[in-house]
Amino acid sequence: MTIAQQINWEKVSGLIPAIVQDANDLRILMLGFMNREALEQTVDTGRVTFFSRSRQTLWTKGDTSGNFLDLVSLEVDCDGDTILIKAHPQGPVCHTGTSTCFNDELGQPLMFLNRLERLIKTRNQKRPEGSYTTTLFNKGAYKIAQKVGEEGVELALAKVKEDRSEILNEAADLMFHIMVLLESSGLGLDEVSRVLAERFKESKR
Repeated sequence: MTIAQQINWEKVSGLIPAIVQDANDLRILMLGFMNREALEQTVDTGRVTFFSRSRQTLWTKGDTSGNFLDLVSLEVDCDGDTILIKAHPQGPVCHTGTSTCFNDELGQPLMFLNRLERLIKTRNQKRPEGSYTTTLFNKGAYKIAQKVGEEGVELALAKVKEDRSEILNEAADLMFHIMVLLESSGLGLDEVSRVLAERFKESKR
């Protein structure tokens, strides 16, 4: 069954709300509306296209600004009356110049870890000169493991001193180096999260 066939077009009077979510950090970027033609064009071109209710015509996000939304996935909700679009934005999404239309410039703080993880992966793949992360990857597993150990000790010492600022900074250092270690092992935060989730479920049994 195609995406279009999953939609209850009669229920939505031919125009379905389309929520656009950043495929990388999961921020909600904007809300638009699609008719069947806009949905088909989105699927065919790979660029998110909406139906303008004010102009009564199709419009592809980015045609004027160049800030296209590159389609990643489409999902219809259980009632068939709303569609969730995951996309890669090529620039600011809102006409005001902000990243989203919901005053969410920074997104939820934890979502930043997804962006950092992608940056670390890119550093590993491209190894640009002058990058500290590149230096870690070039020196290999022993150096990366050593840095994780050092940062763990420094965080523990900061806790002993009960220095709030130092605890936060050392925790950030440790988190960064853990992410580098995970990347060097072909692992990611999502896999660590799944382990934690399983442990949580087991503790509730």
